[in-house]
Amino acid sequence: MNLLTQEPKAFGLDISDLSLKLAMLERKGKSLRLVSFNQVNIPPKVVKHGEIKNEKKLGEIIREAVSKTKGKKIRTKYVICSLPEEKAFLDVIQMPQIPEENLKEAVRLEAENYIPLPANSVCLDSQVIRPLYDHVKNMEVLVGAISKNIADSYIETIKLAGFRPLALEIESLAIARAIVPKENKSSPPLLIIDFGATRTSFIIFGEGSVRFTTTIPVSSQGITNLIAKVLKTPFKKAEELKIDYGMRKKEIFETVIPPLTDLVEQIKTHLDYYYSHAPKEKNLIENKTIKKILLCGGGALLKGLPEFLESELKMEVKLANPWINILKEPLKEIPGLSYKKSLEYATALGLALRGVNGA
Repeated sequence: MNLLTQEPKAFGLDISDLSLKLAMLERKGKSLRLVSFNQVNIPPKVVKHGEIKNEKKLGEIIREAVSKTKGKKIRTKYVICSLPEEKAFLDVIQMPQIPEENLKEAVRLEAENYIPLPANSVCLDSQVIRPLYDHVKNMEVLVGAISKNIADSYIETIKLAGFRPLALEIESLAIARAIVPKENKSSPPLLIIDFGATRTSFIIFGEGSVRFTTTIPVSSQGITNLIAKVLKTPFKKAEELKIDYGMRKKEIFETVIPPLTDLVEQIKTHLDYYYSHAPKEKNLIENKTIKKILLCGGGALLKGLPEFLESELKMEVKLANPWINILKEPLKEIPGLSYKKSLEYATALGLALRGVNGA
């Protein structure tokens, strides 16, 4: 089971509770281009909290989404599919320097001390990464794990759709591949916030690798539901108000402040946790402190959100660019898929990048 290792030539498939997105890239000379994409809704209860409850139904939805893809017809049978962040375990562990041939078994034994599941019930993968701090003498290993039952369910669903799962990948890895510029892989750590429809993920990235992930229940849909309730308006109208005015409209600002204040407190709490567990020395921490946040996901489009987070957290907050490793600057969108819409495609585009060249 590949959770971290890389294989080429497949389209990316991002499955969430309420929708799925697919994307396929092609290489043209030295550049890349998006040739196929689509997004379709998933009915309630087919997928819940990342668990597939109806494999047959979801397989049918995937098959139809691929058949009706926008752009070029997808002919490959190979898929790189996302795994739900809230069901996965991803962490960096330190290990003594050991021979490569002994690494896999040593990692599995060490990972048992970190993974909150029996070792024989999970799919586990790992890769050695660059230490975040130069003084660290031990190896740093990124470990990814997920319940075998969850992984098997995704594999079976893809097969029912008529495709072959080339690899499964935890969402945060795909997101980072899409939005962190390749040339900045060694820059100071940054925080990625994926503000999704049903939950928000925090991803800390540094020295070319994801270092820490977690999810919280604050969500874009939850905020829309709150606006609809407080303003006594239908959900569809509340979504339109959120998109058109956002926090720049007084009634909406006052409505969304409680959940966004909770979001800020959660960010602070998880950053404190990360700093307290990351290996460091006092004379190095200043250069390794997170000073920038990248926002992606549909909820990132809430007008006024970057400014609000900047004010509360005292750090730079920017909307991510999911095209940064695909299109040449200064392009940030393509015909048919706007920049704003592409913020929802960060995972799918990251999977597609892996599919086209194992990036």
